[in-house]
Amino acid sequence: MIHTAFVHDFSKFAENCEIDRRAIEVLGGGLAGSGRPLVVTSGTGALAPGRVATEDMEPPASSPMPRVSEQAGMQVASQGVRVSVVGLPRVHDRDKQGLVTYLIAVAREKGVSAYVGDGLNRWPVVHRLDAAPLYRLALENGAVGARYHAVAEEGVPVRSIAEAIGRGLKIPVVAMSPEEAAGHFGWLAFFTGMDAPASSA
Repeated sequence: MIHTAFVHDFSKFAENCEIDRRAIEVLGGGLAGSGRPLVVTSGTGALAPGRVATEDMEPPASSPMPRVSEQAGMQVASQGVRVSVVGLPRVHDRDKQGLVTYLIAVAREKGVSAYVGDGLNRWPVVHRLDAAPLYRLALENGAVGARYHAVAEEGVPVRSIAEAIGRGLKIPVVAMSPEEAAGHFGWLAFFTGMDAPASSA
């Protein structure tokens, strides 16, 4: 079984994390004692802010991000389920670009493409068609408790993303303070200032 059904309504992020935890518990309960695989999806963002997150890093005990998909998966593993975790960065294809899709919408609405501070904070990324085979490999060969990061590019500077949006929309690109960003981006402000590079190593 592969679980990718996280609710991406970030205005209700904590509530959706709880829904995800319960879903993983139910899926695991159905597989309990079978030794069959369950691949759980998590993110790479909160593992090591400011440093490159690698597959051997445990999720921090406390985090400003309430997502507990990996922790819920490891609880299920204790019931005889072969749980592994795929950590996703910003996933994109030609039609949808993960959080960048929301950045584009804000830029269209506000008439400027913005970044926080010097914009050198980094987001890891992967194309959807590169992430998909990793799920298959994790399902077929994943070790219990293993983490697999679906990362192609370890860290694209958010300023570079903002500049690309500005070029595409033909609007100015501006730097903002964290305080200005809170009002400009709304719920997205938490992510726009995040420095969260990650590696598939």
